[in-house]
Amino acid sequence: MQNNNTEVSKNKKDDIEFVEKPKKQGSVKIFEKTKAVDVKKENDEYEVITETGSKVKAKYVVIATHYPIINFPGYYFLKMYQSMSYVIAVEVPNELFKGMYINSELPTMSFRMTKDGDKCLLIVAGLDHKTGEKDDMSDKYNKLLEIAKQIYPDSKIKYKWCTEDCISLDKIPYIGEFSNLMPNVYVGTGYKKWGITTSNIAANIIVDKILGKVNADEEVFTATRLKPIKNYQEMGNMIKEVVKSLVIEKFKIPEATLKEIKEGDARVVEVDGKKIGIFKEAEGKLYAVKPVCTHLGCELTWNNLEKTWDCPCHGSRFDYTGKSIYAPSIYELEKVEIE
Repeated sequence: MQNNNTEVSKNKKDDIEFVEKPKKQGSVKIFEKTKAVDVKKENDEYEVITETGSKVKAKYVVIATHYPIINFPGYYFLKMYQSMSYVIAVEVPNELFKGMYINSELPTMSFRMTKDGDKCLLIVAGLDHKTGEKDDMSDKYNKLLEIAKQIYPDSKIKYKWCTEDCISLDKIPYIGEFSNLMPNVYVGTGYKKWGITTSNIAANIIVDKILGKVNADEEVFTATRLKPIKNYQEMGNMIKEVVKSLVIEKFKIPEATLKEIKEGDARVVEVDGKKIGIFKEAEGKLYAVKPVCTHLGCELTWNNLEKTWDCPCHGSRFDYTGKSIYAPSIYELEKVEIE
């Protein structure tokens, strides 16, 4: 398929689709359905490695994967964590207020209006917590509805979802050079739930740096700064969580324990001396995985609202089949066969 300026073609070996413009100054190649898993220095360029093993060469690389998927030499896993928030969109019978509002106390809540066809919906968001906390999450959406009904008593949920945000230890985003050891590689992350605004700032700073221009805001967001590590208390809590989660004890338990798992729920059990994460479908079918994050090996916790395995260390998330759905993890969980 082509027009006068653009040709769409497919790499048969790797099943990668891309859009290629004519070879001229300013031309680009856009690769679709292409998951990047690593970046390697190759002479004066970089090679972006994909999950199929194919490579994309570039002089400049921007890591905009929400949470950086490369651990070294950036060490972002030591200076950033992820926080989950919950959102509902509700129908209300009367006219909505105008504007956007956010409270100043905890828990933080925000309220705004959006259009859904000809109707207006009220968006209620909040109830933040660190990803991977061992807690009962099942009532989060109902709690948001209770808050909405304080304003509009006849509110009804039409849509609901959760989201995850990266937060730096000093609460300022990381924008600019990914590491002093990787020139021409840039990063934008840690937006602290203000992504619509901060992503635009990141785009302007990174473009200016690639073009060799000075950006008035770049010093504030310097990604290679060491100041976040001066937040000793929060840094200490993160290290404790990582160390605790990396220690996976092994105890053998009776087979009868599997029968204690409720349909639609999951738990970590001991089978043949190994820890196994088991989810039971409504029909009784079992899905078993090794509950160890493929990012840095932390033990996962079960999210009983979203039916996901969540990492308390760096916020990676996996569905109950083991598929990776949130960075920094890029690989699926190891599947386990059980009788």
